Amino acid sequence: MKQTMWGEKRYYSLDTYLKTEFGRKIYKLSLHGGMTCPNRDGTLGNNGCIFCSAGGSGDFAASFLLSITEQIGVAKQLVESKMKSPHSDSGSRYIAYFQAYTNTYAKVSYLREIFTEAINHPDIAILSIATRPDCLGSDILDLLTELNRIKPVWIELGLQTCHQKTADFIRRGYSLSVFEEAVEQLRRRQIDVVVHIILGLPGESVSDMLETVSYISSFHTQGVKLQLLHILKDTDLAEYPVKALTMEEYVAIVISCLELLPPAMVVHRITGDGPKDLLIAPTWSANKKMVLNRIQRELKERDTWQGRLYKPNHV
Repeated sequence: MKQTMWGEKRYYSLDTYLKTEFGRKIYKLSLHGGMTCPNRDGTLGNNGCIFCSAGGSGDFAASFLLSITEQIGVAKQLVESKMKSPHSDSGSRYIAYFQAYTNTYAKVSYLREIFTEAINHPDIAILSIATRPDCLGSDILDLLTELNRIKPVWIELGLQTCHQKTADFIRRGYSLSVFEEAVEQLRRRQIDVVVHIILGLPGESVSDMLETVSYISSFHTQGVKLQLLHILKDTDLAEYPVKALTMEEYVAIVISCLELLPPAMVVHRITGDGPKDLLIAPTWSANKKMVLNRIQRELKERDTWQGRLYKPNHV
């Protein structure tokens, strides 16, 4: 079997990046900032994007009624309970991930309070914030710049697609120009950007999905999340006659996406597993380990990865 500079994964995974940067495995802790979204509070809409659950993609986070420090403690216990050999050493080995809803959709004074509590926690190595590009005012950008001087800050932007017709259908609520301006402002401040893409959105062909990947590859962004479309209970998407991707289709699409990405772009995710009690389709996605193993097997059988340059110092 041929090898690449990425090892057996054959792409620049988040795990590889973190071990290179920190010399150890880093785990993600899902936190809840207690915010909502302009797509839910009536500013742009009331029901959110059509695929979004009532938890605002933060279904795995602890209650927002707990303090950030308390949430970190709960999340650490959950992560460590899944480890085969829990760590006995101390030190920064976690990512504080504000995931639910839009995590810059609040007054900057409140954001300063919760983000500072997270980033100053001794066990936190990185602050990662999921948000919308239309919720990054200059005061918030200034705050993020300050925080980025303490520890690395990642901003995760939910683009989902570069196609306006699809964006209108899923009720994204902003144009590509807004996304492009947000990326420019963040990169000007040397804040890393991770872009979320959903594969399998209604009405999109494989060519449409690959066009979105090519689009984000043209920017100087540092990471990407490739997310399978989940159809969840109690979402507007569940009311549409949507045909979910088969595992074979998804694996082939993911590999085509990986081939298009710049070698130095960190791949934070290549699939996802929605809450099993909410998942309607595709049911095969509930077995995340099986999906990841299938993608790995397919990658190992391909030779198209040879010749790509691995440049971690450019990330």
